[in-house]
Amino acid sequence: MADVKTQLSAYAKRAEEYMCSRMDALEQDGAEMAMDHLFSAMRHSLMAGGKRIRPAMVYAFCEACGGSPDAADAAACAMEMSHTASLIFDDLPALDNDDLRRGKPSCHKAYGESTAILAGLALINAAYQYIAEDAHLNTAQQAALCSLLARREGAIGMVGGELKDMEYEKQEEVSVEEIERMCLAKTGAFMACSCEMGAVCAGASEAQREAAREYGYTVGLAFQIVDDILDVTSTDEMLGKPVGSDEAEGKTTFVTLLGLEGAKARAAELTAKAHGMLAEIPQNAFLAALTDALLVRVQ
Repeated sequence: MADVKTQLSAYAKRAEEYMCSRMDALEQDGAEMAMDHLFSAMRHSLMAGGKRIRPAMVYAFCEACGGSPDAADAAACAMEMSHTASLIFDDLPALDNDDLRRGKPSCHKAYGESTAILAGLALINAAYQYIAEDAHLNTAQQAALCSLLARREGAIGMVGGELKDMEYEKQEEVSVEEIERMCLAKTGAFMACSCEMGAVCAGASEAQREAAREYGYTVGLAFQIVDDILDVTSTDEMLGKPVGSDEAEGKTTFVTLLGLEGAKARAAELTAKAHGMLAEIPQNAFLAALTDALLVRVQ
């Protein structure tokens, strides 16, 4: 576990340093337009901390497939920017209406709703810009990465999953199967995207890309189940956002459907399944340890 934390910390530090450098460059480009308020809102959410699991997955799969972390910097940054944008939107009053994110005021609480929405849109666009401009990637890799991110972020990925999440809040009964499909489109899509993007950055084979993708979907679903469990068992300080918000909003979660122990058992089952998918990945020791560490959060 200590080695996993050390490596995750190293990946997070690398991603944050790269994101800071790219934000600095973006601010310089926009200096004449005097958009300090917008850039400040972007940084507020982007640099607020968090687990940085998604950029870590990009780096980890790139290295596990024989690639250099230099080739993964833009993709890791893009993934975290896209994820951060989704959190900004998630917290808005029209969606989850959360006042805290990563232990700090949500973007809309700190900067207002209109600026928060624009900050999220700016982060999404910057993500594609950095991939397209990265000199460590060839044009085929750039195209593949942009396509992956657009697909997993769009209507059949995160956005569609978010819509289903909202619809299910209004339904009296939602099945486990429906919730799982929604989470695979939402949390699972971004995790699968991170893993497959790492493989693309390394120039991995199609078989390795498929294994990375399916691993990401499986771990992403387990990750969401664990988050549902933590919403019941954690504290505001540990979670970085209000605990019990799901219950307060009447959301159907894996805990409400399966019970606390049933949700833990399902997360453990998915974790075991994810381990089997790593057989196709050459240097998978860290990934195997990380897979267990994500589950340990609630064990």
